Amino acid sequence: MRDVVPISVGAAATGLILREHNMRSRAERLSAATMETLLNTIDANDAVTGDHVRRVADYALILGEAAGLDERTLHSVERVALFHDIGKLHGALTDIFHESSKLTPEERRAVMTHPLRGAEVLAPLSAFYPELAKGVAAHHERWDGTGYPRGLKATKIPLEARVVSIADSFDAITHRRRYSHARSLNAAVKAISEGKGTQFDPDLVDLFLSRPVLARIERAMRRANSPQRKSAKRRRGQKNAAPDITFRWRPRSLGSQSRDRRP
Repeated sequence: MRDVVPISVGAAATGLILREHNMRSRAERLSAATMETLLNTIDANDAVTGDHVRRVADYALILGEAAGLDERTLHSVERVALFHDIGKLHGALTDIFHESSKLTPEERRAVMTHPLRGAEVLAPLSAFYPELAKGVAAHHERWDGTGYPRGLKATKIPLEARVVSIADSFDAITHRRRYSHARSLNAAVKAISEGKGTQFDPDLVDLFLSRPVLARIERAMRRANSPQRKSAKRRRGQKNAAPDITFRWRPRSLGSQSRDRRP
């Protein structure tokens, strides 16, 4: 009879641990499902932005892998890339981003609110993705401290935001937007190079513009513009059992290509 109490206590403790694990797992899956819903919302509200954030995620992961970032940080980079523009879905900004004319000074000031608006949307997920809202809020900060919204400087800017900033600018230059025309790869390379040490992290710029990384970026650009990639948009909602959004947005038909990221 003396052994009954310790065994019962041990069984109860084990049961409690299992229940906590199951609750945590369910909460993680719920947060991942929430993120997937948000990504689908971006697509539904603005397909152009949906395409943009996926290209930015591709480029950011190429740069992040070349920088030797660990898997956990790469996942964080990918999430920041996928949701960096979610603040643009705010009602006050929707009309601005659907106009084809150049932005007025007043419109530019309104647009500059989107990083913080996005961070506010994502803040409830901070328990599971602590770097997400911070990275989204900082993706328009500049290495020299003249960016927005907080004027962060150099390494005070989250690493995820520094990586995404380069990928975001590259895609903004090489793809047509409602208020600007697409420019060539050479023009993008020149702009990124000129932003070294002022707009962008200089070490990341050197890496991004290195021959092997730039070659992978070019391949990713071709894939993004391929008929197969465009037709695969309809399959974005496919489910995945993993409790994370990572890789879920990639078309399955292109999975083998999109995972080919080694220089």
